[in-house]
Amino acid sequence: MMRAAKIGLVVGLVILAAGCQRFSRSPNYAAPLPATPTTPVDSGTLTPLDPNAPGAGLNDPSAQPSDLASNPVAAPAGAKEVGRTDLLGGWKLTSAGDSCMAFMTLTTWSGGYRANTRGCNTPMLSGISAWDLNGNQVVLKDGSGVIVAQLYSSASGQFNGQTSTGQPISLFR
Repeated sequence: MMRAAKIGLVVGLVILAAGCQRFSRSPNYAAPLPATPTTPVDSGTLTPLDPNAPGAGLNDPSAQPSDLASNPVAAPAGAKEVGRTDLLGGWKLTSAGDSCMAFMTLTTWSGGYRANTRGCNTPMLSGISAWDLNGNQVVLKDGSGVIVAQLYSSASGQFNGQTSTGQPISLFR
């Protein structure tokens, strides 16, 4: 039995070596692909973006962001206490006609905990990078720590509030 196993091993190694291009007598290497032509990159100055152009900002181009840190949204009557673990995981996020996903973790991040969004069309929502709790208020922040939105829990288990541009915003599962 041992002899049959050794013979089988030797035959297998011979077959492997025969199939290998390095050990074959004629090199059947594939020819290298030709270089892909590229166009040169133009240089020049870019014109500033027009904030009043269609599609710029949220739905209201004249809406100016407010400083939510100095002017917080008042808590609605019946806003429930919220714990950090209540917010973990994936959420649906809607604001100003935009609907996307928000994901919240307990990884420490500047100004709170790590958050990210997927599928958001507006720069404000796609820029959400952090979240934090301030009492029973949920605060969403961008990468530089600026408050993007403030929300409070409702009886239905979702969070409702307003963005820095005054748009309503909801977070729900």
